[in-house]
Amino acid sequence: MYFTDADIEAVLRLFAAAVIGMAIGINRDLHGKPTGMRTLGLVCMGATLVSLSAMRVTDLVQHPDATSRVVQGILQGVLTGIGFVGAGVVLRNPEEGKVHGLTTAATVWVTASLGIACAIADWHLIFLGAFMTLLLLSLVKPLEHLVESLAGHKQDQKRPEGNTREREALRERGSARETGPGGDQNADR
Repeated sequence: MYFTDADIEAVLRLFAAAVIGMAIGINRDLHGKPTGMRTLGLVCMGATLVSLSAMRVTDLVQHPDATSRVVQGILQGVLTGIGFVGAGVVLRNPEEGKVHGLTTAATVWVTASLGIACAIADWHLIFLGAFMTLLLLSLVKPLEHLVESLAGHKQDQKRPEGNTREREALRERGSARETGPGGDQNADR
């Protein structure tokens, strides 16, 4: 079987995407998150594969307007589609008024973006993006805890997230359960 130079370059781009996705996935694995090395490696490589396959259509070379539309379609399709995958890891707990998994969803999205960059082979941007992603995932959480402690929040206390109206309604329902008819505390016991 014969591989052209373009085929070898495509394999290298796919390999780079898989390695970058896996490197980001190591951080997620170490923190016990639902996406890890395999998932993010596949997301990054998949985005690269979709981008490469669309850009390798031979008839596009002679039509710059068509190439522009294809690249726009790739960006829109991959990033919108991966948004749905990321939404699958977001969990909302209305009783506590908290949302979990937003960082993981954002990590899935940025990993797909890095995959598109691998297809385009913008290596400076890829390495800067991967470095910034790993920096944000590794160093910003301790910084966030430091800022919260300086602001007077307890380290072990979670920040209130979610809809404020929902939290207030839950508090009211909770206090209504504790106060029975006629204002007696725990009257239903």
